[in-house]
Amino acid sequence: MNINPEKYNRSITLLCPVCGNTEMEHSDESDIIKCIGCGNELTKDELIQENGVSIEAHVDEVKKEITKDLQKQLHDMLKSAFKGSKI
Repeated sequence: MNINPEKYNRSITLLCPVCGNTEMEHSDESDIIKCIGCGNELTKDELIQENGVSIEAHVDEVKKEITKDLQKQLHDMLKSAFKGSKI
């Protein structure tokens, strides 16, 4: 089976849990991420946790695509394997 992982890459936009802004600033010296819109400050882990529902929705979408593609590949492989067979 041949799966192209690039097909399943997703870019997920994380939103400020206070104002919904997508623009954040982060310095290499600090673990704090600051929303440019409202000034809310949080860590990367907190930002990911606050966007958990959106992240899970993207993960579920990718799971469905992979499952569908694997089923199709398996079907095509079996069809090819039994081609010309009179079973």
